[in-house]
Amino acid sequence: MSVFTKVSIKEASQWLRQYYSIGKVVSLRGIQSGIENTNYFLDTDAGTYVLTLFEKLTAAELPFYLNLMAHLSSHGVPVPTPIKKLDNQFLGELNGKPAAIVSCIPGSPTTTPTGTHIRMVGEQLANMHLAGQTFSSKLNNLRARVWWTETANEVYRFLGDDDAELLRSEIEHQAEFGSHALPSGPIHADLFKDNVLFDGPRVGGFIDFYFACVDAWVYDVAITANDWCTNLDGSLDSDRLHLLLAGYRSVREFTNSEKAAWPDMLRAGALRFWVSRLYDFHLPRPGELTHAHNPAVFKQILRMHRKQRQVFPS
Repeated sequence: MSVFTKVSIKEASQWLRQYYSIGKVVSLRGIQSGIENTNYFLDTDAGTYVLTLFEKLTAAELPFYLNLMAHLSSHGVPVPTPIKKLDNQFLGELNGKPAAIVSCIPGSPTTTPTGTHIRMVGEQLANMHLAGQTFSSKLNNLRARVWWTETANEVYRFLGDDDAELLRSEIEHQAEFGSHALPSGPIHADLFKDNVLFDGPRVGGFIDFYFACVDAWVYDVAITANDWCTNLDGSLDSDRLHLLLAGYRSVREFTNSEKAAWPDMLRAGALRFWVSRLYDFHLPRPGELTHAHNPAVFKQILRMHRKQRQVFPS
């Protein structure tokens, strides 16, 4: 359970006095997934919500994420809806940490998605990108080149020679690639299987928007493909990839520039998550029952992308 900051029912009950219509606390349950924030299911006599305490993001950074979720929700994209306090703000402070409450959307994630699941994810991701076009706030990707270069410098000492060389060479490669000309807007940037809930025959919703930013749409698709469409050896499964891209293209077609950038976007997505997992594995924060994902998974995905250059499927 990734719980870095403990909250008692009494503390939660006192905090909820800032809200108008979400009821009285019945129970508080720590959520197992996630390694960046403290998350609880907040059960009240009016329903179930999600309480998040932000462990890294600051109060100055958070309005982008909360306002983006509110914007997407108002445009029909299935995402958690932030709940406003009596002062008409989404964000507050609980136990010394920025905190917010969002609606609990229906459904559950799957670790074994069907082809139908994968196609629906692609379709809904395109819907999200188009809905985000009218969102006016801007936030550059906080986990792009500057971040992964600086973070890599902290983990090189834990790596063997081969892994260190792989990391250095990929960072150098990505520094030569420019994505500024690609179609862009708000992206999720972390759309792994555990961040998509399925409610029967439909997508219940996308969750955990706290890596969202403004970046290239095709980069968001590549990050998604690296998790949803990858075989155990790190290679891309062509059938699953076709379904993901077909779902996306049923809503929005890719441009020629996006197709040309596809191989480097796949590599950039693998690099970003290899670096973050290396850092979390070797330099974990103290917390109650925290867990870190295996960094070797994305090292292997990156190796395969470098070995087998991925041309955008026709």
